[in-house]
Amino acid sequence: MLRTMATLAAVGTLALGAAACGDDEKTTGSQTASKPDPVAQIDALSGRNTAVTLDAGFVEALGTLKLTPAPVGDGKITKAGVAEFPITGGNVTYYEPGSNSPYVQGEIDHDGSGLSLTGGGKTVELTDFVVDPGASVLTGKVTVDGEVAAESAPLFFLDGRTLEPLQPQGSTAVLQGATVKLKEEAATLLNDTFGTDALAGGLVIGVAKITVNTA
Repeated sequence: MLRTMATLAAVGTLALGAAACGDDEKTTGSQTASKPDPVAQIDALSGRNTAVTLDAGFVEALGTLKLTPAPVGDGKITKAGVAEFPITGGNVTYYEPGSNSPYVQGEIDHDGSGLSLTGGGKTVELTDFVVDPGASVLTGKVTVDGEVAAESAPLFFLDGRTLEPLQPQGSTAVLQGATVKLKEEAATLLNDTFGTDALAGGLVIGVAKITVNTA
């Protein structure tokens, strides 16, 4: 268990993943293409939330393993099975898909909220989520029975292949459709903690919807 926690903590300090839609610059021969103007840019996010509609298969897996999910801090889980985490800061830049890679860039912070899993007398808390849309990854703090296992570790992969175009909605903008999948490092920690081998990297957690204030 201690070995797994140390490994997870070390991995969390490394650069994470490849960009969602390729390299940072497009090149043609020996010429570097000029960077296009963004469709939308928010230098300081001022609120709203990231909501994940939990996949029925994930919920069923938790039931089979007798693991109970619960919100932590300012997070919540609705009766409809949507986990919601308030956005507390960060920034985001959105380019026309295909014009720049990755076409969604920035950092979306969720301090003071998260998700816990409890079973067999053990509790794992995943909190203080940070979404890096360019790297297609969500990192967070991991606590096992009150002991910090990692301050920042890769928890979920965000599969942008299902992402819908940016949707302006009044004073907000919505990015939705990315499929949230469990990272291998997080699966290993959960399996070790709860004494199982049933969880695997790539397990679909749900579909994300990120809503940010634009004014």
